[in-house]
Amino acid sequence: MGILIGLVVTLGCVLGGFMAMGGKVSVLMQPWEAVIIGGAALGTFLVANPMSTVKDTGRGIVEAFKQSVPKEQDYLETLGVLHSLMRELRTKTRSEVEAHIDNPEESAIFQAFPTVLKNHDLTHFICDYCRIIIIGNARPHEIEALMDEEIQTIRSDKLKSYHALVAVGDGLPALGIVAAVLGVVKAMGALDQSPEILGALIGAALVGTFLGIFLSYALVGPIAAKIKMVREKKNRLYIIVKQTLLAYMNGSLPQVAIEFGRKTISSYDRPSIDAVEQSTLNTGNLEKKAA
Repeated sequence: MGILIGLVVTLGCVLGGFMAMGGKVSVLMQPWEAVIIGGAALGTFLVANPMSTVKDTGRGIVEAFKQSVPKEQDYLETLGVLHSLMRELRTKTRSEVEAHIDNPEESAIFQAFPTVLKNHDLTHFICDYCRIIIIGNARPHEIEALMDEEIQTIRSDKLKSYHALVAVGDGLPALGIVAAVLGVVKAMGALDQSPEILGALIGAALVGTFLGIFLSYALVGPIAAKIKMVREKKNRLYIIVKQTLLAYMNGSLPQVAIEFGRKTISSYDRPSIDAVEQSTLNTGNLEKKAA
């Protein structure tokens, strides 16, 4: 919704200001200039990026428009599943814990947290490091280094769509100039025409420069920034898992360890201690009933 409101405000101010100066909006309707710019931008985007990045860019744009950032419930469920797993690690045998991390889809713990279970990458991340903890040979600082490397890799992969759109946005002003030059070439072929016709052709050519700059700074650039913001916030879930499990490996009780994870959440989104405690209590009751 924020993107749509922003676009409406931007277009309203630009077109409204142009009309207030006495300009006619119909002059800006140059479909072939848009085809040149849009087609060249799409073509260069496809040339520069593998198909996986192209598809992920589409998903990123949808996430940006939907504002698909983690909500308080996502944070509570992430902390909740970690709390439940850490309790299992403290009180149950290795085979009992392995049953949860080897088949999370069939685990009563993960089923109690559908948001986490739906996020397959996050679920695998949690299970992988719980499995390492069960083995018991790795040192906390070694696990921390491994987690940092994997989180950085995940972040890099998730931001490929952002960098791809930024590259397109940076090239759009130049593509607008290309369209404008082609328009000027067309106008030069009509030098023997009346000033009215020649002026219209030159004006149409200049629309290409306007479109290139406008699309770059008012559309593609802001959407790319929005994708980065959404993906960065989603990546925060992995950092929560990292800090929580490291605290547990260093000897903290489960209830204390999840506080380490909670503190990594931005103060604007961070659930309160009472909300976390209530969530873990409710989850514990559900697990007892399921058992």
